Amino acid sequence: MSGRNSRGWEPVTRLGRQVQDGEIETMEAALNSGLPLKEPEIVDQLLPGLDDEVLDINMVQRMTDSGRRVKFRCVCVVGNRDGFVGYAEGRDDQVGSAIQKAIGIAKLNMIQVPRGSGSWEDRSDRPHSLTHRTTGKAGSVEVELIPAPEGLGLAASDTVRAVLELAGIENAWTKSHGNTRTTVNLAKATFNALENASQSRGARRREREVVEG
Repeated sequence: MSGRNSRGWEPVTRLGRQVQDGEIETMEAALNSGLPLKEPEIVDQLLPGLDDEVLDINMVQRMTDSGRRVKFRCVCVVGNRDGFVGYAEGRDDQVGSAIQKAIGIAKLNMIQVPRGSGSWEDRSDRPHSLTHRTTGKAGSVEVELIPAPEGLGLAASDTVRAVLELAGIENAWTKSHGNTRTTVNLAKATFNALENASQSRGARRREREVVEG
């Protein structure tokens, strides 16, 4: 196969070449390959049609030798609403460039969220909620995500709801503590909670592999 696809992408990493050559065909396989995800085009190819949402845009100032320098900080989350989500912050002199930076970095932070029906009240076999309770922290903010039965919806603030929806979580109870008015920390804590759930699932999988081996 040619080193370029129809969109002009030329992979520069081993993972990118494996994706373009068809050796890796799913995002799950890419994340489980053990190879670093350093090219957003990998995500574009494996998860076409990703949705993105800008959660916050702030103007930040920094003093330099040449005077006061102003930049825009954008908080963004991307996801396919079916178990994959990424989060990032981007900074640039222009708002549009900051948004594009954040989206690109969020793709490189992509994780797979373990979904199921972890509530004891639930009898659904459909993966609509979390498999177990999980927490995440960012700054002074702590977010706890709790599996909920089908039909409850998302009992969450707008920021937490946006992250969960793009991850494909349809039903969940949530609790948050700390300075929850800080959007960046609230969004990051929510993403960290999902990432902790993903990592704990990986740990349990490795434990099973050891036992079975």
